[in-house]
Amino acid sequence: MRRYETFIIIDPDLSDEERSPIFEKVRDLIQQEKCLLVMLDEWGSRRLAYEIKKKSRGYYVRLDYCGTGEFVNEIERFFRIDDRVMKYMTVLLDKHADIELIKEEIVKSEIKESEPDQNESDIEQDAPDINDSETAENETTKTTESDK
Repeated sequence: MRRYETFIIIDPDLSDEERSPIFEKVRDLIQQEKCLLVMLDEWGSRRLAYEIKKKSRGYYVRLDYCGTGEFVNEIERFFRIDDRVMKYMTVLLDKHADIELIKEEIVKSEIKESEPDQNESDIEQDAPDINDSETAENETTKTTESDK
């Protein structure tokens, strides 16, 4: 399989509920063709370099996936037909993508995303309590001794 990256510019006037069927259709196509979706990255609404369909803004989405040329043709056909999609562009990232290695990278990135939450809770547990009476007494003693 090959690894591709597709950028999509969607009509910015659509709500989240109106945009989600596009993403669901892409996920369904990926499952039907037995491809691998590495990442669906929503960049949000941004200003366009030039007007497209009389609009100066667009909702940007980046798809990173592994698939075949037939799959790319099918997904681009879907984007051509759908009026909600203003523009799209597909780029070949790797001709010989190693699926197992990519799956490992996905698992590692998911672990890294969950670790900061755990580290923050550990820090909060290790931090001294400001209202602790012993700490307050020690601070009071230090200041009175330095005043003398």
